[in-house]
Amino acid sequence: MNAAPTECPESTPESVRPTEEELARRRVAITALGHELRALVDTTVRTLAPPEALLHVADGVRRLTGQLTGRRRARAEIPAVDEFPGGVRMYSPVTGAGSPLAPPMRVTPDGGGVVGRCALGIAHEGPPGYGHGGMSAMLLDELMGWACAAAGRPAMTVSLQVRYHRPVPLETPLRVHARVTGTEDRKIFVDGSISTEDDPSVTVVTADGVFVAPDPARTRALFPDARRTP
Repeated sequence: MNAAPTECPESTPESVRPTEEELARRRVAITALGHELRALVDTTVRTLAPPEALLHVADGVRRLTGQLTGRRRARAEIPAVDEFPGGVRMYSPVTGAGSPLAPPMRVTPDGGGVVGRCALGIAHEGPPGYGHGGMSAMLLDELMGWACAAAGRPAMTVSLQVRYHRPVPLETPLRVHARVTGTEDRKIFVDGSISTEDDPSVTVVTADGVFVAPDPARTRALFPDARRTP
């Protein structure tokens, strides 16, 4: 395949695949920008700076935003830096290294399931000092989807029941676990839990969900730009 031009990759259609070296360079740059944006978000929600300073910074951020020129991807367009389905998602709000919203969670295999590790920050706060309940649900939903993919059954969420046993502390290393517990035709049943790394035996949030593996025709209709391997 032809490689995307290195001097302006964002102006090239995503259907033209860049080389592995170009992908690696772009992922490094996206990760670096994501890191700094998360630091900016964290500082923004903590600062007690006076209004004049906030307005001055807002002007600076506006100027920086204007520097991100070139073509912008469409709503359903899959970034060239992603591996979809079943791989790297650079802008995922849960695992994406390039997302200013993500913790970001690191996912690894764990016996019969997968485990995710992250720490929620002040930007994810619900009750003072603790994570927003919706963040817990999002972490579990994401990782339970990873568990389906790890079991060879990529699937989408149909239902998710979350139970909150204790508040989730902010700025504390968390351990999120998920595993497939059964299947029925295209349905996949998954369990998930959140605990702290310091005390993994005590679960603070648990969930069970039902996921469905879409048939090939439905997958093509939902994700027409998904790359397919021969």
